[in-house]
Amino acid sequence: MLSQLLCFSASPALSVSKNYLLLLKPLSLARATVCHLSTTTTTTTMSVNLQSHAFAGNPIRSKTPKPSDPFSPNSALETLKTQLLETTHQINSPNFKVLPFRKGRPLASNSSASDALGPNWRLGWIGLVDCKLFLAKCGIDLSYDSLVYLGSESAAEAVYWAVNVAEEANLVPEIGAEKFCFVELRTLMVATDWDDQHAMGELAIAGHARALLEWHVTSRYCGNCGGKTVPMEAGRRKQCVNDLCKKRVYPRIDPVVIMLVIDKENDRVLLSHQSRFVPRLWSCLAGFIEPGESLEEAVRRETWEETSIEVGEVVYHSSQPWPVGPSSMPCQLMVGFFAYAKSLEINVDKDELEDAKWHSREDVKKALMVAEYKKAQQTAAAKVTQMCKGVEKGQSLSADFNVESGELAPMFFPGPFAIAHHLISSWAFQDSVNGFQSQPKHAGASMSNL
Repeated sequence: MLSQLLCFSASPALSVSKNYLLLLKPLSLARATVCHLSTTTTTTTMSVNLQSHAFAGNPIRSKTPKPSDPFSPNSALETLKTQLLETTHQINSPNFKVLPFRKGRPLASNSSASDALGPNWRLGWIGLVDCKLFLAKCGIDLSYDSLVYLGSESAAEAVYWAVNVAEEANLVPEIGAEKFCFVELRTLMVATDWDDQHAMGELAIAGHARALLEWHVTSRYCGNCGGKTVPMEAGRRKQCVNDLCKKRVYPRIDPVVIMLVIDKENDRVLLSHQSRFVPRLWSCLAGFIEPGESLEEAVRRETWEETSIEVGEVVYHSSQPWPVGPSSMPCQLMVGFFAYAKSLEINVDKDELEDAKWHSREDVKKALMVAEYKKAQQTAAAKVTQMCKGVEKGQSLSADFNVESGELAPMFFPGPFAIAHHLISSWAFQDSVNGFQSQPKHAGASMSNL
């Protein structure tokens, strides 16, 4: 969502940049420092300290407990089997919490916040006993092999699980006066307040859970012999039941390179527009990595194939898990780079892109300034609240991000939930934060310290 164009005074750069950088501070430009290499070289490089991207920084899986730990996947699974057989409703330790999904959508609820910060959402965690009761009303017997281990929190003595209830279209739990609804993960992504670390953690958990559950759906059969596969290690892997095969299957990750191509001499970047994009949305080039190819080679190949631009030096920026792609690719890994152009003449492959153009730093900054990213987030969060109250009419909430108020800006970029935003914004404001140099003297430095 874009705001009306700001009225630029004769020298607005400082005041406008400060306002936008306040927005970026918790995202991608928390602190910029100039790092000097050893005395053997006079090259100056840069390092940007970033907080985790959206879907990264999962708070319940930073460390996998050891097998002897009661919160480890196998130990927790054995306890889970026992609790599922119990008929009493007593509180057990560890406390098992379940997050239901339907067709890739996690269960969510509004936070009922009415303060100045506006509404927000939270994941619809359900206790194991309540989950059994809800599913039993639909004629489903909750079994241990339908639950997937997500992680644990030892301080709270809690273990977290996910379950796919895709076949139960009418299952929308209600606990007391609180109502829940199944919400598209992309919608929650837009609705997440990126200043709220707890909300960002919830989003990362939901992304991890969706990736695992969608992988379970697409890996029901062995790719080696065609036999059926069954969950192992609390759903963290699968195995073929054919005694002659017994192939182990692990969750699939599809790596993608995403790159901001830079014309260093003319201080501009190459951005593309795809036919599936909404009008005036521009972003970075991206493409899947092919077998036998390095990350750097993929950056150069994709850039050449799509725009005929030759790339020389390739600089790593950061990476982001992306579990909101198609179910056939349940978790892509976006690996971000700065790519320095060796040629400048663009020849667009129309099968890949609708258009590609060079954009100056000034134009990129202006586009970032007018984007109402925060307002879009709050609007989406309010609509999640409406959905949980049963007033949602099937509208695509993420589309609201692209609605402008007032005068239309010539272009805008993906929001702060996407690595493309951080590639673009970190380049655009390199000269505006803590005395940052406009360009590194040497392109061999990593731009991230995630």
